[in-house]
Amino acid sequence: MNQPQQSLPLSRTRSTDPEDLANEIVERLMYRIGKNSRAAKPYDWLEAAILVIRDRAIERWMETTSDTYAAGTKRVYYLSLEFLIGRLMRDAVGNLGLLEPMRDALRILKVDLDLIAELEADAALGNGGLGRLAACFMESMATVGLPAYGYGIRYRHGLFRQKIADGFQVELPETWLEHGNPWEFDRREAAYEIGFGGRVEFHEADGSEEKFVWIPAERVIATAYDTPIVGWRAARVNTLRLWKAEPLDPIRLDAFNAGDHFGSLAESNRADALTRVLYPADTSPAGQELRLRQEYFFSAASLKDIIRRHLQQYENLENLGEKVSVQLNDTHPAVCVLELMRLLIDEHGMTFTRAWAITQQTISYTNHTLLPEALESWPVPLFERMLPRHMQLLYEINARLLRQARSELRMDDSQIRNISLIDEHGERRVRMGNLAFAGAHSINGVSALHTELMKETVFADLHKMFPTRINNKTNGITPRRWLMQCNPGLFALLRETIGDEFMDDIEKIRSIEKYAKDAEFQKRFAAVKLANKERLAALVRERMGVKVNPESLFDIQIKRIHEYKRQLLNIIETVALYDQIRSHPEHDWVPRVKFFAGKAAPTYYNAKLIIKLANDVARVINANPSVREVLKVVFVPNYNVSLAEVLVPAANLSEQISTAGMEASGTGNMKFALNGALTIGTMDGANVEISEQVGIDNIVIFGLTAAEVAAKRADGYNPREIIERSPELSQALTAISSGVFSPDDPDRYKGLIGGLYEHDWFMCAADFDSYAAAQRRVDAIWNDSALWWEKSILNTARMAWFSSDRTIREYAADIWKVDI
Repeated sequence: MNQPQQSLPLSRTRSTDPEDLANEIVERLMYRIGKNSRAAKPYDWLEAAILVIRDRAIERWMETTSDTYAAGTKRVYYLSLEFLIGRLMRDAVGNLGLLEPMRDALRILKVDLDLIAELEADAALGNGGLGRLAACFMESMATVGLPAYGYGIRYRHGLFRQKIADGFQVELPETWLEHGNPWEFDRREAAYEIGFGGRVEFHEADGSEEKFVWIPAERVIATAYDTPIVGWRAARVNTLRLWKAEPLDPIRLDAFNAGDHFGSLAESNRADALTRVLYPADTSPAGQELRLRQEYFFSAASLKDIIRRHLQQYENLENLGEKVSVQLNDTHPAVCVLELMRLLIDEHGMTFTRAWAITQQTISYTNHTLLPEALESWPVPLFERMLPRHMQLLYEINARLLRQARSELRMDDSQIRNISLIDEHGERRVRMGNLAFAGAHSINGVSALHTELMKETVFADLHKMFPTRINNKTNGITPRRWLMQCNPGLFALLRETIGDEFMDDIEKIRSIEKYAKDAEFQKRFAAVKLANKERLAALVRERMGVKVNPESLFDIQIKRIHEYKRQLLNIIETVALYDQIRSHPEHDWVPRVKFFAGKAAPTYYNAKLIIKLANDVARVINANPSVREVLKVVFVPNYNVSLAEVLVPAANLSEQISTAGMEASGTGNMKFALNGALTIGTMDGANVEISEQVGIDNIVIFGLTAAEVAAKRADGYNPREIIERSPELSQALTAISSGVFSPDDPDRYKGLIGGLYEHDWFMCAADFDSYAAAQRRVDAIWNDSALWWEKSILNTARMAWFSSDRTIREYAADIWKVDI
């Protein structure tokens, strides 16, 4: 088959001398941006610097792509609706080994690298842990030398930019592409027609299986934009390919010339809506349709691209499963199972049986949640209308699945209902989690606890049917971004103390364990932490006008706002602590600053109310001079990767307090611990494995276990009794519900707090006393400075296992079957 042409000497190396780099920056400024150094604005310098860095990445990019073709290596394709990659400049210069040369080059030009790096926009391509994990995985796949592509959507406005107005969250569009994106390449040659709706026609075929032809009623064009992802020391440069939707015809000139100016653009606007916003609200039928269209759009474009690339190198698709591994990051791309079947059967002439075998061999699925709302499902009428051929295939897959369950496994009606790809309770809905499970050869959880709960709960009957498919791959984080890049002070201290080996083998970081009790090392470790806290304090004062004392204990909870993540429990305990401090001013209270950050889904009423409560509590507490020196509360708006890179290194205490059994893994817990924060948390998600790695004495655990939570829910738990037996809790809830923190609207939180009395599904009341006691244990450790820093150092020393490099090697060996 055709091989890519290699016409350039890709092995040549460019100079890293600062003078040469400075000259290149000036050249890019003039010939790519059209300005000289006197006219250049700070953003122009940023773009010119990025272009110079990008050129180095491109050469390695082409080399590694060519090597993959030559070797015929199996490729991995990682499909995710989110890629929260943040800013790329520091990431790329660090991984290319150009940080200091570029700093010196810019200094020659009288430009500060740190100042212009702050101008780079965070790519608005994700929301939370799902997207950040995908970003870490992309960097680690390049670092360990794995040939991989990431596929996603090039959102024009992302999720939203969060503004806090009078304590309420206000959603504004992200404008991250305002200055363009100098990292990306527009690949117009990689464009595919994607269809929706229409009808399916049946065609007789001579002597072979019948042939179905899908005739879509609507088509859009998927256009590719590529971003190079650089691995550590440029071991490999992989590709993140994002899709943008465009109309077949940008304007209907006949309608425009007839005076229908808005109608003439309807097709263009409809296509544009597909890639404007991440997670459009699905509370309306139109919103549900847009979500489904969005997920099919990117899944279909990605599979067409994968097949095109495969057929460039191989004669047919018979060996697709041997040469291609498609990893579905959660249920959003689960429609890939049906689309791959459609492509293999309808467009490449395979039998159903052969197509199903190749599909299962090719696809693997990562489950990230047990929450019903996150295990997506779609109304059957909507699915049938938007994807009629796919619905036919789903019915056939389901019929075969249920037939196998009945005849081979003798499953009863209840089990059959659970494994079916269609939920028959109430409105019939297509279960995307079950579809992904049925169509994949591997289904992995993301922490040991989560994986066991998958087997016992949501996929229990499918697990009985396919007992070898579920496996665990505990999440990880890239230490390049989450230590070396975001915490340069600690990075420098580690290099000075234990040398550079840990930079290439993070397991070597354990060498600092022997310094955990060393008073001088503790002093230096604490000084680094204080400098990071001073940086955060300066940011908060500049952006919010709130002054905090860096000598205080920085207690930080940053994550998506959701009731199961229990920011509400943290706020309630903060109110109880506020009451205690005022009631007992004679006590020697530990000075503490409570930081919150995170976004709530625009239609998630209670989550948005929790943000308002956090801000109301902050307003009252911060204005009270009697507690000002010992307690402050700060909600930092518009949480993103760049903000996390300031918050994480500054934390003394990491809040990982989800209801046990509800957090699949978490990765914020890993980032905080690697940077020397102690964790206060439940035995949930990866907290369980963190406690095993750092030692149970070096993490503060509280609360019910997952089994105890399940038992309470099953036994008819009465939260009112718990609340009435806990004076601190009762007093705090009364203060909140009676309007102490909302005098302008005393009833604002009555419903929110009333829910704790009535059902307390997320166990805030049930865990309150245990959580409050755990916080007082934190105070006791903080007051013993030597003990605190010993535990802090041990957390950093023992977190190597949570590197995403380890996670990716496990995926490669156990799921993708790729040698690296």
